Amino acid sequence: MGVALGSGVAASAAAAQPSLADLSLEELANLEVTSVSRRAERLSDAAASVFVITEENIRRSGATSLPEVLRLAPNLQVARIDARQYAITARGFNGTAASNKLLVLMDGRVLYTPLFSGVFWDAQDTFLQDIERIEVISGPGGTLWGTNAVNGVINVITRRASDTIGTIAIAGAGNSERGVAARHGTRLAGDGAFRVYGKYFDRDNTVRGSGDAASDEWHNGQAGFRADWGTAASGTTLQVDAYRARIDQAAPGDVDVSGGNLLARWHRETAQGGRWQFQAYLDNTERDIPGTFAERLNTLDVELQHGFELATAHFLTWGLGNRRSRDHVTNSAVLAFLPADRSLRWTSLFAQDEIKLRERLHLTVGARLERNPFTGEEFLPSVRLAWKPRPANLAWAAVSRAVRAPSRIDREFFAPGQPPFTTIAGGADFRSEVSDVFEVGYRDQPSLRISYSATLFYSRHDHLRTLQAGPGGAFVIGNEMEGSTTGIEAWGSFQATPGWRLSAGATVLDQDLRLKSASADPSSIAVAGNDPDYQLSLRSIHDLGSRRQLDVRLRHVAALPDPEVPHYTALDLRYAWQLGRALELSVTGSNLLDKRHAEFGAPASRSEIERSIFLAVKWSR
Repeated sequence: MGVALGSGVAASAAAAQPSLADLSLEELANLEVTSVSRRAERLSDAAASVFVITEENIRRSGATSLPEVLRLAPNLQVARIDARQYAITARGFNGTAASNKLLVLMDGRVLYTPLFSGVFWDAQDTFLQDIERIEVISGPGGTLWGTNAVNGVINVITRRASDTIGTIAIAGAGNSERGVAARHGTRLAGDGAFRVYGKYFDRDNTVRGSGDAASDEWHNGQAGFRADWGTAASGTTLQVDAYRARIDQAAPGDVDVSGGNLLARWHRETAQGGRWQFQAYLDNTERDIPGTFAERLNTLDVELQHGFELATAHFLTWGLGNRRSRDHVTNSAVLAFLPADRSLRWTSLFAQDEIKLRERLHLTVGARLERNPFTGEEFLPSVRLAWKPRPANLAWAAVSRAVRAPSRIDREFFAPGQPPFTTIAGGADFRSEVSDVFEVGYRDQPSLRISYSATLFYSRHDHLRTLQAGPGGAFVIGNEMEGSTTGIEAWGSFQATPGWRLSAGATVLDQDLRLKSASADPSSIAVAGNDPDYQLSLRSIHDLGSRRQLDVRLRHVAALPDPEVPHYTALDLRYAWQLGRALELSVTGSNLLDKRHAEFGAPASRSEIERSIFLAVKWSR
């Protein structure tokens, strides 16, 4: 896909950029992350289940879209539904409208929609080669990031404009997609820098189990720019993106998706080691699905954050934010959101204190008070304890409360679109879903060639969404389910030779959900999420000399229970040749072990993902 074209189906010139295999595991452990504590800290010090997808990971994966890049994180469940839709979550509760407990950000801009608390992945894109890293936290992040950060936080962080000076042009084609992309970066007067990009791609129809085309072909164009002044420590950022997409559907017309965003950020570090940051963004998205519904959503978000050393052993981070959205829905005979027009507002205040109890023992205590337009105030506390018995390892434990606040689909969704609503009626009394989460983790690098991380978690859930019998035979949306999830997530790396690295990851998940006496609809448990009991991944990154690279990825996903999807094993392979300093060719094969397989959905309507080959050429200077 055209993003692939911006991502890394082709590698950078070997002379211009070091290979991942040349970076030691110790250097990778020293990568800075910001999503765990909202300030820069080494990955090896972060007391959370966090996996970092680096710029080099993305470039060498051969991935052609942001959701495909997220498959690199072993602590995520990523299932492709059709040509444009994905079901993505952490620690269970996966689905299209059910996948609503994962908060996703891009450069500080929240990507979830208040329509159903999830992410429309067909509207989230960027020039993938401009991504510096993606921080993937599995587990609650509500104290710092707010409601809906229940099972995880994905933070996509792009590179500063000063780090993308020069020109890149990429073109690629394969049996299921094709596209072009280009980006140019230059320096501005003084200490500024600027880049601009554009891209376009076509992705072909997926195929049903019968072999018939699914009529979901996707055509997408996007452009944007970013400008930075100052330094990474103290500076100003301005960035803009705009996109337009058309997706085929059988009838009564094609789906149109369009939108854009404008973000401005100012940050300063003080002489005492403190930090101020002010950020504001505007976001517009429009979606027209003929025969179903249309939506126009406009959002304004402002946030102030301050971190400073409160005393010798305390570092306090606090912030406040305000988000306003205007949502207009054009209803149909099939479904309706009532009222069709809504003005929504969220306000929040949070504080977190990092306390140094001893030289290698740290306690972090924080809380957030957030007001939403449906249930009012929600309180989100957390406590984390981290112990470093040696500089290379970390043991940690955490207790957190997280909530998934109601969205429009919970309270204001009706089917069919006109009264009497004989199928589904919104729950006027729907309350927030609540999760109390307990975690313990351990991270270690016992030698220069081996590193690993493991986390055990237990989540206790209450007030989960259900359907229950209502007047006139319709189902009313309610909160009559409870239960728990228990699991393990682990990953590690082994540096076999200076130019060859092996990585592996695994997750195991056990869900125990049960209906309360007020609900008698067993389908509610299936609607809550359709998740594999386990998934496994292996990856090999190999430099075959200075000009050739071979990258192999194998993943196995267990069967999904309801609707049933068979287990599958997928093999992806990428081979790249550097033909001088400016030109590179690469070929990527995906899903090579079978002709096609299903990843999500009911047998009668789901798409199957085909084997694909993608050839790309990249020119850079």
